Amino acid sequence: MQVKTASFEKVSTKNTLTVSGAEAVIKCLLEEGVETIYGYPGGAIMPVYDELYKYQKEIHHVLTRHEQGATHAAQGYARVSGKVGVAVATSGPGATNLVTGIADAQIDSTPMVCITGQVGSHLLGSDAFQETDIVGISTPITKWNYQITKAEEIPEVMAKAFYIAKSGRPGPVLIDITKDAQFASLEFSYKKCSGIRSYKPYPELNLLEVQRAAEVINKAKKPMIVWGQGVILGGAEDLLKQVVEKAGIPAAWTILGLSALPTDHPLNVGMVGMHGNYGPNMLTNECDVLIAIGMRFDDRVTGNLEKYAKQAKVIHFEIDPAEINKNVKADFPVLGDVKESLKALLELLEPNSHKEWHQEFKDMYKTEYEKVIKGNLDVTKKDLGMAEVIQEINIQSKGDAIIVSDVGQHQMAACRYTKFNQTRSNVTSGGLGTMGFALPAAIGAKMAKPERDVVAVIGDGGYQMTIQELGTIFQTKVPVKIVLLNNGFLGMVRQWQQLFFDKRYASTTMINPDFITIAKGYHIQAKQVTERSQLEAAVKEMMESKEAYFLEVKVEQEENVFPMIPTGAAVSEILLE
Repeated sequence: MQVKTASFEKVSTKNTLTVSGAEAVIKCLLEEGVETIYGYPGGAIMPVYDELYKYQKEIHHVLTRHEQGATHAAQGYARVSGKVGVAVATSGPGATNLVTGIADAQIDSTPMVCITGQVGSHLLGSDAFQETDIVGISTPITKWNYQITKAEEIPEVMAKAFYIAKSGRPGPVLIDITKDAQFASLEFSYKKCSGIRSYKPYPELNLLEVQRAAEVINKAKKPMIVWGQGVILGGAEDLLKQVVEKAGIPAAWTILGLSALPTDHPLNVGMVGMHGNYGPNMLTNECDVLIAIGMRFDDRVTGNLEKYAKQAKVIHFEIDPAEINKNVKADFPVLGDVKESLKALLELLEPNSHKEWHQEFKDMYKTEYEKVIKGNLDVTKKDLGMAEVIQEINIQSKGDAIIVSDVGQHQMAACRYTKFNQTRSNVTSGGLGTMGFALPAAIGAKMAKPERDVVAVIGDGGYQMTIQELGTIFQTKVPVKIVLLNNGFLGMVRQWQQLFFDKRYASTTMINPDFITIAKGYHIQAKQVTERSQLEAAVKEMMESKEAYFLEVKVEQEENVFPMIPTGAAVSEILLE
């Protein structure tokens, strides 16, 4: 995005003082209230690290073992705290190692500021040592990026970066700073950014649109809500609850919307999408009004768009105009901040219950329970199942833990079976589906909320993609809990190979190391569970530990995750087995 004229709050720092560009970066972070950053030093960012050394009491720098780990940790911190996460890296490979985390943050609307060092401005374009055009590389995956070549640019650009990252629909911003700009001096003063002429993060709410939406909802016989992460990002969880309860509307969630409404709320009907619950998927194609709130109609949610909710009038509450009519045509779009929109809607809704309609969801849940859930929780079968492990975590945590899941079968099991009582408790990689996300993200989540239990649920494939972050846990002593569901396969790919490729398990069998020995090598408490009889005591010991804990659970090797919507199928063509 292009950023033109910006407006700034009145002076935040009263007196100007002469500092280096590197120190100005640190002072900008302090002005924005940053307390924790994640990064990895190198030559082109060394001046910033040298100044950071002087501010160790003010800013906690976490040395991750890989720059990708820094971005995921910053994401976990941001998702749980609601603040902007910050990651720092050097030029060249340091900067390019940030790319996966930046792309993940972009598609999952996570506020993050990444600061990279760059070669001296006189060397730009010369293929100097560790020179990479990170601005060009990151342009498609950032909300905004900018290269600073003069020290005096730093305060204004940093202020814009934080404003853009956290306002409207949040996202990642990258600031690339040449080494000479870090060494040069400037007269420092800081003004927080409060607006940019070419950037309108909050669309003006049209009350007529809200009124039309309310009229349609009030007349509906079979209304259904699908909410996404926008509800959480907008701080509208309580308003969602009031809307659902006043109008008596069954409400389902996308994977990133999970935890905005307590799992056990009577009108919470479960997850939509490829491995979502039977009822909300089937009844998407039977509702007469579909109310989408802070979600983007991702393909994993909709299945075949040609067969998605064609019978329904679609109401779409959304802050980003680019999402309106992008995938699903909205009959009644409502642009605006979700908190403002739902507040206006609540006043116009008529009290209702829709008991008969809600009973349809209950009946379908009974079907799903008998055909899927009962078997997943069956304690008489030979091997441990993923759902059993999640269920035991629920029991021991009483639904109050933050669950950080990686990507794969275990992710779907965690989302389907975890009980949540509090918002901002489900942290996972949704849109990009980044294996390796969970371990570093759990570090950031725990640092954001040290008073809460944080449990990383990971598969044996994704775990080994960022396993080096055990070193970060060892060095920082951050007490995260790690649950490795080990089935010896790249489970989700294996499931597809079983169902659609005649069980040709091409390159999905995992020959794994001794995970317990590795954890103990990092001086982390570790235990392995191979029998059902060991599970309860092991999870209890883990949850009661005041230190980091690694729990490996050997689960059924060829367990599949159902329900499942095959690629190209409609949501109502969902498979139960």
